[in-house]
Parts: sequence; structure tokens; C-alpha cells
Amino acid sequence: MHSDRRIVVCENPDIDEAVNRLNEAFSEKRVVIVVGSCWVDYRGRASSKLEPGERIVIVKEDGAVLVHRSKGYEPINWQPSGCILQVFKEEDNLVIKAVKRTPHEVVTMFFDRIHFLSTFKLVDEGEFSLYASEEDMQRAILAEPSLIEDGFKPIDYERKVKPGFVDVYGIDRDGRIVVVEIKRRTAGKEAVLQLAKYVETLRRSLGREVRGILAAPEISRDARQLLLSLGLDFRRVDPKKCSELLRRKEERRIVDFFYHP
Repeated sequence: MHSDRRIVVCENPDIDEAVNRLNEAFSEKRVVIVVGSCWVDYRGRASSKLEPGERIVIVKEDGAVLVHRSKGYEPINWQPSGCILQVFKEEDNLVIKAVKRTPHEVVTMFFDRIHFLSTFKLVDEGEFSLYASEEDMQRAILAEPSLIEDGFKPIDYERKVKPGFVDVYGIDRDGRIVVVEIKRRTAGKEAVLQLAKYVETLRRSLGREVRGILAAPEISRDARQLLLSLGLDFRRVDPKKCSELLRRKEERRIVDFFYHP
């Protein structure tokens, strides 16, 4: 065992030692990582059982719990922050229970062998700034077209036209074709000219009215003047808002996966 007060590391601890270390960690609201032979039982709005295998369990200081396989970024089982944590020995197995009170849900993790156990007293006061890529902004617009305008309906994305690829292609509430060009940073004159080429190419090939919309967090003054002179539109789309939208949709997808079988 290695310990420097803030970090405790145990390799191949026996069950009794692991129970003691975990009880200490949970009472001190430490971050915990446990690696070993594990199986999991969930009871709540639905029920599930994860058969034995070697897993990674992470318990955070706020009571959030994640059970990971050795592949993939999503947990196979999880509980949100605010859980009541219990640890004890039962029939030579280590048992960790994470209980959520409202609604009542219980994730129970059983270990018959522990390869690695570590607890940490972490300090993390850094501010988190979330910024999306242009691809993330595109995904957000496809998922929530009202980011561009009410009534906008995407039809295609990365549509090939002669000058390049249109980021998002759709129709507005009046049935007019709309071309959306996405920029992650402040849009300049080059972005406006690129959009104008797409619009003009499609107008000629389709023989109908085509609107052009530049979607970006900001637009430079000279770019805005050029945009207006060409009869194109600007929509302020915040990369951070796009990331938060995608995160909420992903969280709902995970919740639906576990709780709506």
C-alpha cells in the first residue's frame, strides 16, 4: 500500500482491507477507483443485471457512481450525484451500494477479487469553458433547427456543390431553399464570399430562389456590410450553447437506455 494522505493506493487488497479503506473514503468524500472482478445489480424504475467481469468502478466525492467496461467511454451502469453510499462484506465479497432516494433506485456492485483500489482527496477549482467544433455546431443545428430560425427544416448536410460542400441544406417555412454556412469563430468576409458562391451555384442549377444564412458566434463589421449588400442573412449561433444542447440530448439518451427498456 502507498499513502501520502491525499492519495491512497492499494494493490490486490483483501476484502476486509478494501471495506476499511472505502468506508474511510466515503466518510471523507474522497474520489475512489476500484478495479476488479465485479458484477452489478440495478433496481429502480426498471431492473438490470450485469454478469461478472473485470470492471472499473469510479465513485466521485459528490456520490456519483460509474461502472465502466474496459472499452468505450459510456458507463454500463451509473448513478447520479447525491447518492447514499454503503460498503460492507457479504459472503467473502465486497459490496458497494449506491442508493438514490428520489426516485428510489439502487445500484449494487459486488467484487469477489480486487486488483487495484485507490482513493484521492482532489482539489479542482478551475473554471470549465465549453466550446463546440464546427461539426458539433452542425449536429446541434440538425438536432434543433430552430437555432437557425423557426420553421427551418434541414434536408441534407455536407451537400456537394461545385465550389465545395454545403454545411446544412434545407427549406424555410415558406418552402424556399436555405443554405447554411457554419463558422466556429467570428465570421469574416471570406466566409460571406464562400456562402455567396454556394447560393449562386444553387440558384443557377435549381432555377429557383435560394437563401443564404451564415451561422457563427459573431461576424466582423465589414463582413456584415458585405453580407447585407449580397442579400444574405446572419444568425448568431453560440458554440457553447450547441455543446450544452448536445450534452443534454446525450444524457437523455443514456437515461432512456437504462430506464426505458
